[in-house]
This record gives sequence, structure tokens and C-alpha cells, in this order.
Amino acid sequence: MPEHPLFRPAPSSLPFVSTKIDWKQTPTAHVFRIDLPGLRKEQVKVDLENGRVLKIIGEMCVEKEDRLNNWHLIERSGGRFVRSVLLPEDSKPHETDAHMEDGVLTIKVPRSEVRNGTVHVAVH
Repeated sequence: MPEHPLFRPAPSSLPFVSTKIDWKQTPTAHVFRIDLPGLRKEQVKVDLENGRVLKIIGEMCVEKEDRLNNWHLIERSGGRFVRSVLLPEDSKPHETDAHMEDGVLTIKVPRSEVRNGTVHVAVH
């Protein structure tokens, strides 16, 4: 398709190439947020692998009939992304909760109780 004089091509033709994760740690959980505009929750999968690897997969399909109409410019495309995060040892991965709202995926992984203070270690 020839370039339209009012539009320039997108900097990258690879969808989701810049899918970024925000990660914060609270006293009770690790919280991950990912912007996934245009995706529905049915197009996103969250898996736990090997007990400590959080794997986020998303896939967007562009319907072929959309491409057959008389569009002047088509930059949106379908594609797939996969992001993996190794969870810290204080995580409780089997209690993970994920929800999607307004194109933002939020994942909460509870943390084990962290014991503060001094612990006496016997020397043998």
C-alpha cells in the first residue's frame, strides 16, 4: 500500500514490541501492571511455570475482512507477545490473582511473611 501524504509509517511494524511491565513490591504482594490497549481479557493468558516463572502471553488478531475494505492507511496489525518474570523467593505463586480493566492487566502475587528482627543461630 502506498504511503498516504498525511501519515507516516509507524516506527515499528512489530506489534507489542514495547510491551512493558511495571512492578512494585508492597508489604503483602508483588504487583505487576501491563498496558495492553486493544486487547480483551480473552486474548491474554497468565501462566506460572516451574513454580516461580510468571509468563504473560497476549495475542491480537486483525480480521481479514477489515483489510479488504477501502482503507487509506493500515498500520494496526495482529501479533503475539510473551513476557516472563522470575518471581522472588518470598512469592506465593499459587495464590496469584490477575484481572484486566480498561486495557490494563494487573497481576498480584502475595508475599510470604518476612520476619524482621534478630534470629539466634546456633553454632555446632
